[in-house]
Amino acid sequence: MSTAALETPFQRADRIAAIAMSEIVQISEAAAQMRAEGKDVLSLATGEPDFPTPAHVCDAATIAMAAGQTRYPPTAGTAALRDAVAQQAGVDRTNVIISTGAKQVLANLFLASLNAHDEVICPTPYWTSYRDIIRFADGNVVEVPCGSDQNYKMTPEQLEAAITSRTRWLLLNSPSNPSGAMYSRDEIEALGSVLRRHPHVWIASDEIYQHIAYAAFTSVRDALPDLTDRMVVINGVSKAYSMTGWRIGWAIGPTAVIVAMQDVQGQSTSGACSISQAAACAALLGDQTLLAQRATIFRARRDLVVNAINDDPLLSCGVPDGAFYVFASCEKAIRKRAPDGTLINSDGDFCRFVLASEGLALVPGSAFSMPGHFRLSYAYSDAELSDGMARLHRTTAKLA
Repeated sequence: MSTAALETPFQRADRIAAIAMSEIVQISEAAAQMRAEGKDVLSLATGEPDFPTPAHVCDAATIAMAAGQTRYPPTAGTAALRDAVAQQAGVDRTNVIISTGAKQVLANLFLASLNAHDEVICPTPYWTSYRDIIRFADGNVVEVPCGSDQNYKMTPEQLEAAITSRTRWLLLNSPSNPSGAMYSRDEIEALGSVLRRHPHVWIASDEIYQHIAYAAFTSVRDALPDLTDRMVVINGVSKAYSMTGWRIGWAIGPTAVIVAMQDVQGQSTSGACSISQAAACAALLGDQTLLAQRATIFRARRDLVVNAINDDPLLSCGVPDGAFYVFASCEKAIRKRAPDGTLINSDGDFCRFVLASEGLALVPGSAFSMPGHFRLSYAYSDAELSDGMARLHRTTAKLA
């Protein structure tokens, strides 16, 4: 019998049976491949600022390397960076863990806290990775549809109806990816009134877009100070400081949660990159004027995109309060026909047609569990956005 006949095919573990690469990443990589083949492709699919990492942040990394800060760092993060984060939040260092990006923070949190079939309430639409991270930790996602008629935000009544004896977490994201929706202080306090009646439910608040806001931002820690003993806030430097590749995020929460997350992290990556932590420390402690300057630029880009989309008879969108995404409806384009007679049956069909027809990469709303929409990132130059809007208009004009 040959050796090949004795080989056992690889079998994926049950815990990742339903997990695949993020659809956002798949679209971005497909666009990159098309571009490598010489095709004219513009991707507005990725949420990555086009601004450079600030010079003083890069300088801090160089200084750290020269000073020999290249050895294993503590698993929970360097004292300097944990203190910088703690100082901003008004907490102790023991309430902070530094991780390799906010995505790892979320993975640590749910692996450390969920048992099989525990539930996490997710206002929908929500970032694609939430679902897979929760499933990887054996949890169940409870989707609560929050459409454009309620500005993509959960109401207290919806939260009350979603809570069961198995609910472990409410996962908020404000400002939101993909909708750009941002909860006001009053709206957070209203959700807090529900949570006070259900002490077994904890709050995880992803605030990674905190500094890209066009209205007053309120952290759940500030709105619900009496609930901080069952609250974890997730944040990082990737979006605000254009440090996506540096891979630094953090959690702020009760010490017991932080220690549990540290135990998980200790068996995956251990401490985040020491050089990146030095750079992140410089970002947090350095001149912060660039945050407001960049938010102003993002706001102008938002207005450019929103106006262009709402000028299209087949598309529509609201005006997001934060982040750098527009979550637009393409429902009027569905059931239209392409020039070759192909019927557009879904938001996925629409995005595929846009890519094939005009070389413009978008993300279908179904990736965020809200079909009939698409997400467009405006973290790109004015020239690229104007080009993208022209491509989008040319595409819809072809639909009969």
